[in-house]
Amino acid sequence: MPRRFITAEDIRRVGSGELVVESQTVVTPQALDAARSVGVVLKGANGGTFEQPAPDRGPDAARAEHSLPLMPEPEADDAGGTGVMVVVVGRNRTGVLAEITSAIAQNGGNVRDISQRSVEDYFHLVLTVSLEHQGQFKPLKEALDCLGGDQDFVARVMHERVFRYMHRV
Repeated sequence: MPRRFITAEDIRRVGSGELVVESQTVVTPQALDAARSVGVVLKGANGGTFEQPAPDRGPDAARAEHSLPLMPEPEADDAGGTGVMVVVVGRNRTGVLAEITSAIAQNGGNVRDISQRSVEDYFHLVLTVSLEHQGQFKPLKEALDCLGGDQDFVARVMHERVFRYMHRV
């Protein structure tokens, strides 16, 4: 039986009061926020409080959990320093790379590696950056988040360890 989902729009239609949620029904995080803001109380089908169902990992989940080798944890960063991944995607124009690397340099970053691909008028740029101190991460992230001019590109900044965890499968 397919799962049912309750969205924020469903909650807004209820307006206020109680909403009885059947078992195996998934309530989206946005719907939970909407329920809190408009005062809708979610109740379980048995009359008790609502609980999110366990995620459906598929028929092979139990076997895969035991048969796949455990993924090693990424190596720790050098003491004191911070490895940072900068991913930039957008419309290509003159000076984009200079704008990005200048912001990195102004915030104490050193570009260790760079990869760029262009498809027609668009580009995808990945930079591995090292920072001397962990305290430099927030200013660098804020500076790069503000770039992009008229929304012609978007820059995302994350710790290198987070990036490695996301891409280790």
